[in-house]
Amino acid sequence: MEMQSVTSTDISEIGYDYDSATLRIIFLKGGTCYEYYSVPDEVYNGLINAPSIGQYFNIHIKKAGYAFAKY
Repeated sequence: MEMQSVTSTDISEIGYDYDSATLRIIFLKGGTCYEYYSVPDEVYNGLINAPSIGQYFNIHIKKAGYAFAKY
């Protein structure tokens, strides 16, 4: 999965796999990595293009209840 650096106070990098609909996020604090599963590509596109990536993440991904794993 190719990762993309983003400008955010909380998130360092974001990656997305279209085949598996897996979203990977690396957070600035401690470099913690999470993978979120069954995330539609329109949600990923919204995240990448959001004026506030952290705010979009909290509303549309974290609170949406996607299954996830921490690495």
